[in-house]
Amino acid sequence: MRKTILFFLIISTLIFSSCSSIKSTQKAINSGDYEKAISIAIKNLKKDKTKEKNQPYVIMLQEAFQKATERDLSRIAFLEKENQANGLRTIYDLYTGLKYRQERIKPLLPLRNLATGRNITFDFRNYDDQIIAAKEKYAAYLYENAVAVFNDGQYGKMNYRIAYDKFRQLSNLYPNYKDIDRYMEEAHARGTDYVFVAVHNETNQIIPRRLEQDLLALDTYGLNDFWTVYHAQKARGISYDFDLELNFRRISVSPEQIREKEIIKERKIKDGYKYLTDDQGNFVKDSLGNKIKVDKFIPVRCKLYRFTQFKSSRVVGVVKYIDNVTHQVVEQFPIDSEFVFEHSYADYDGDKRALDDTFLDLIRLESVRFPTNEQMVYDTGTDLKRKLKNIIRRNKFRG
Repeated sequence: MRKTILFFLIISTLIFSSCSSIKSTQKAINSGDYEKAISIAIKNLKKDKTKEKNQPYVIMLQEAFQKATERDLSRIAFLEKENQANGLRTIYDLYTGLKYRQERIKPLLPLRNLATGRNITFDFRNYDDQIIAAKEKYAAYLYENAVAVFNDGQYGKMNYRIAYDKFRQLSNLYPNYKDIDRYMEEAHARGTDYVFVAVHNETNQIIPRRLEQDLLALDTYGLNDFWTVYHAQKARGISYDFDLELNFRRISVSPEQIREKEIIKERKIKDGYKYLTDDQGNFVKDSLGNKIKVDKFIPVRCKLYRFTQFKSSRVVGVVKYIDNVTHQVVEQFPIDSEFVFEHSYADYDGDKRALDDTFLDLIRLESVRFPTNEQMVYDTGTDLKRKLKNIIRRNKFRG
């Protein structure tokens, strides 16, 4: 009984799903969404085009194809009559779409109309000549438009970037078209911003040479993008559009400090054994007559002297974006970084068995030499470089 019910449920589900799909296809045709109707029909006919239950898709596929073709050809006729440059892309797309639609249906042919016993006919045409002609016209339009933008210096570098995008669009459509490779190379060169990055010390302290070198190691930043190139050394023949300056305003290093803290630890530890006695002082024995042993615990105490070596450094500055055409500061961002040196060790007085593992590790350590002021400032640079990189990444130059 359960199997029978399950069988009918499955059949009902399949019938409902099929009906729902057929309704969706007809609804798409009625609303003018012919591509959706064609896609649904093709999907179902691919599974089995000879099944009687799939016959509605055959009829609807023919109807949707015919209406879609008529619509596209009518649109093309209007655009060709209108003869506007901005319609060239649409004409090309429509012709390629007409061909693509036919290619989707061809693998399913022949499709039979079971009611008439005849094969369904589709008005397939060869659109190759129209596609080539439309492509040529559209490519010529793109080329002329891109060259015009390239030669128009109204918006400076932005013109070259827009022109480059147009030439690239043409290249995707028509590789090696005329001299677009030369134009693209020149548009990229002229549209690129060059940024010179420098470090300036406005403090009374000497910046470690290693720190300055690390901060200017721009190849480790990964900052360059298609339209922006950063240099730490000026190159001949390049006019830099922007300067990016990291100005050190204050460098401070704290005195060397040793902080001491006294900690007293007490605990009971196992120290051998003793014989168990009762309330009267008699030894307690087991079933074999042997005296019962129990662990003996004794109190231990230890005084720990914890020493912490401490030293810190801080660098404060500002990052400036300077436009070299106007010689004005475009943007500026505060930047600061801190590095802390800290080392702990310990000594003790008393029974070290009272100490836990953490303190035992400390008493094995000794004091170390404090880093020099120069090393402290250099170590601050790791965090400083990270922050500088984040500032640049979040605030790209746009010429």
